[in-house]
Parts: sequence; structure tokens; C-alpha cells
Amino acid sequence: MIPESELIINDDGSVFHLHIRPEELADKVILVGDPGRVDMISEYMQDIEFRRQSREFVSLTGKYAGKRLTVLSTGIGTDNIDIVMNELDALANIDFATREIKPEKKSLDILRIGTSGAIQPDIPLGSFVFAHVSVGCDGLLNWYADRDAIAMPGIEEAFKKHTGWNRHLPDPYFVRAGKRMSEKFMDCTIKGMTIAASGFYGPQGRVLRMPLAMPDMLETFETFRYDGWRVTNFEMEGSAIAGIAAHLGHNAGTVCCIIANRHLKSSNPDYKPAVRKLVELALAKLTADE
Repeated sequence: MIPESELIINDDGSVFHLHIRPEELADKVILVGDPGRVDMISEYMQDIEFRRQSREFVSLTGKYAGKRLTVLSTGIGTDNIDIVMNELDALANIDFATREIKPEKKSLDILRIGTSGAIQPDIPLGSFVFAHVSVGCDGLLNWYADRDAIAMPGIEEAFKKHTGWNRHLPDPYFVRAGKRMSEKFMDCTIKGMTIAASGFYGPQGRVLRMPLAMPDMLETFETFRYDGWRVTNFEMEGSAIAGIAAHLGHNAGTVCCIIANRHLKSSNPDYKPAVRKLVELALAKLTADE
């Protein structure tokens, strides 16, 4: 039995941070960083069962094209994703009445829809990149056992060598997205190897008043090549989603709209119409019959 201190269940039967009850969670889940984006996505949905907010975690469950979906905001960063992914799995695979792990495991379809900055000069603003491989520079997955069982050690070592990885930084980890989720987006997105950074400024090579520990980081990321792979873009959550999902048996991935290009030093402040197009694409792909 899982102790109360390890899995906190609220008085209304909901999980501690997300405030969702097991019966309220759909098998298909869309994650967004911005709480406001939950309501934007809900404009496309019918039969909304509930809408709830706890801190940055805004959630609702409804239907799109007759398929039941949960939409949930995560806030920013892989530390929040550690909470979100573990609590989603608990809702799906732990009996809240007995605190026992269910004998038959449920696999959720989990898709993050986000925004991102491209690293390569040939990736245009407004394009969509699906992270077939997520690169965790945050260290989160290293706290869990057997991280090497789901990681890609060959590319990790090549990446550290190519970049001259700073010894004070967490070991990076490379994780593939769920196979079924990757296949859904193969024909309509750029194939990405996406860095999940642990911050927006220094960890993504931005300099304001503090110099960087790796001053040539952007250049070394851009020029890295391994077995046909190249680093395509930055975001801040995908590696933890891919890594925890791989450990727990869920089908997960991250798709991002490119709103800036770091190589070209360009950005699109009017990016919301492009994000809406990505939402429409993602809803159609996630609910399409397999």
C-alpha cells in the first residue's frame, strides 16, 4: 500500500496538485504550459464535464469529434512536469480507495502543445516541430532508477564530447517520443530533436547581465550531428514528458510552433494564429482513429 505521505489524496478524492479525480481523467490528454491556452482549446470542444484550477494547473475534460479529452496546463519547467506526469499516472494506474497499484496498467496518450525557438537557420517561423527525440538538460530523469534503459547513451556521449559539456551541469539525457504519437505527426511536422532547457535565459544561451558557463553553446548545439540527427529547437518541458512516459508505459510526445529563430535572431510577436492552427492540427491527429 502506498502511504499517505507519498500519494496525497484530497478530501474530495482528487490528486493533491492537479485536483482531478480518477473518473474525471480521459485516456487522451493534452498538456499546455499557459493556463490561458486551456480555455482556448476548450472552444473546440463539446460536453465539458468540469473546469478546475489549482495554482497553475487548470484542467477540464470534454469531447472533440466524439472523443473524450482532458486538457491540462502545467506551467513552465520540468519540475512541474514531474508533478503532472506522476499524478496523471497515479490517476490512471493506482486505486485511490486501496492505495494499491492496479494489476492491469492503462497507457495514456499524452501530447504537449507548446511554443519554441528554432536553432537551425532553415526552420522557418510558424512551422511545427515534433520532438521525435527530447534532450533533457535539466537532470530530472537522473533522479530515477534505470534511466539508461530508456535513454540513448551513444548520442549522449557524442553530444557531451562535441559541446565540451561543463562538468558542473547535469548529465544530459536523450529520450525518444512514444512510437504511436510520433507516427501521428510524421507527415505534417518537421522531425525534431528538441532541447528541454532548465531555464529561459542562461540555459538557452541568452545573455543579459550574467555571462554563460558555455559561451559557445548555441553554436555547438547547432553544429552537432549524430546518425542523421541534429538539434532543432529549444523548449522547457518535453524531456521530462518523454522520459517519465517511457518509464511508466504511456504514449507521449511534444509538438511546438516555432515563434523565434535563434540563429537568425528573429521572432514573431504575433504568433497566436499559428498556435491556433497547431491546436487544430493536434486535436485532429490525437483523435484520429488508428
